[in-house]
Amino acid sequence: MLSVNWIKTIYFNFKKFPISIARKLPVYFYGDVKLTCITGAIKIDAPIKRAMIGFGQAYEKTTRSKGIAEFFVTGTLCFKGHAQFGKDCFLYVSNQGYCEFGHMASMASNGKIFCYNSVILGDWARIGSESQLIDTNFHQMINTETGESYPMTGKIYLGDYNFVSNRVTILQKTKTPAYCTIASNTLCSKDYSDLGSNIMIGGIPAKLLKENISRDWEGERQMIEAALIISK
Repeated sequence: MLSVNWIKTIYFNFKKFPISIARKLPVYFYGDVKLTCITGAIKIDAPIKRAMIGFGQAYEKTTRSKGIAEFFVTGTLCFKGHAQFGKDCFLYVSNQGYCEFGHMASMASNGKIFCYNSVILGDWARIGSESQLIDTNFHQMINTETGESYPMTGKIYLGDYNFVSNRVTILQKTKTPAYCTIASNTLCSKDYSDLGSNIMIGGIPAKLLKENISRDWEGERQMIEAALIISK
């Protein structure tokens, strides 16, 4: 289990929040993490609790870290409640980007978020290890016949109570309904909300695999809360 990185924790909180909030230390950093840039806006739209947001938090089976965690935010990062990042995550929010974590949302170890436009995770949206959310093409693409430029960025929205398994890639234009399960090694790149809730999608590209299926959220609620909410 990684210990609290008190230097980064204290520095970040007092750098980004008013004293009244900073002294409560709502954001904890664990282990080795590089704060590459933190000039953006960090907002907490919820009652302030100590350690309510954990970056590098150990809540999975693996206990060791590669020490490659990186935090880069020049845009806006908003938390709607408790949120959790596993070990060795990479978070990038560009100048014009808006990234939002709903209450009890999380990203497991080795996850990546590249936000140039908008990446929103609903309440209890749980992202598995080695998954990535990318709302940009990074490079300008053109139509070679007409010369038309295609949009470089788009929006990503994951609904409430989404369960995203490991090694999933979520690209711009992805929109999922509430209670959506995404199978391992899936590629998502469009709006799936018309499929309804309590569904499983998967494949490359993703398609409907099963209806009337959901993670047992109520059965696991106590376990998840125990792993995510730290009493201080």
